[in-house]
Amino acid sequence: MNNNRINICFSKLKKENKSAFIAFLTACDPSFSMSLKLLKAMPKVGVDIIEIGMPFSDPMADGPVIQRSYIRALKSGASLIKTLNLVKNFRSTNNITPVVLMGYYNPILQMGLKKFINKAKASGVDGILIVDLPPEVSNELSLELSASKIDMIRLASPTTTLERMHSILKSSSGFIYYVSITGVTGSKINKILSIKKKYMYLKKLINIPFVIGFGINSPKKAHEISRYADGIVVGSDLIKEIEKGIENSSNIFNNVMSLVKKYSKAINK
Repeated sequence: MNNNRINICFSKLKKENKSAFIAFLTACDPSFSMSLKLLKAMPKVGVDIIEIGMPFSDPMADGPVIQRSYIRALKSGASLIKTLNLVKNFRSTNNITPVVLMGYYNPILQMGLKKFINKAKASGVDGILIVDLPPEVSNELSLELSASKIDMIRLASPTTTLERMHSILKSSSGFIYYVSITGVTGSKINKILSIKKKYMYLKKLINIPFVIGFGINSPKKAHEISRYADGIVVGSDLIKEIEKGIENSSNIFNNVMSLVKKYSKAINK
């Protein structure tokens, strides 16, 4: 899989001694057209990898901000097919930026595993991260993804033991996503130092990129973490801007892009 977009992206950043800026958006929040406009603009202002949330009615790992974004997206008519169409539309103008789908297994099962993977491949998806599918029960998905050359991205957390990390690595590719808090998305990170310590402890074992997400809610925190992590995921903070735009009837696109630029600047300082 060495010629895939995720590997190419991380290799390039490593040579430049930079961390990857990974931005998360929920598909079709608040609409298909706004999602597409944001996705197309993000790489132009420093986003290296795009993570797209697949809207689901019961997102148990996500905090209130992302939960509300899923509800808005579903109300606007979001579906798995529309999420894949979003990627396909994005790919018509960008064939370089890696795209990772993040979400829950239920909608994929409903579509049918083979059908989903074929469509994901055809749309230009590079990686899949399924929050509620631990390695022990994901053999079928792993094999299908591997055959399709789509990366299977796994989660690790502060409670992950070295032994557990070994089993996670066996069926991972692309990168490992480190959940920096024992909580839901958007929770506050308090101890930046303890994150670094735990991250470095696991990093010793890991031979693929290792990125940090959940709870990075300020460019300052992103900058501090970018000094040692292979990548930083920013999600809830960007989604909040979408929510604010809806509430204040202000310009969602400009608000989000302005914040993305701040994060990009902080990560690449």
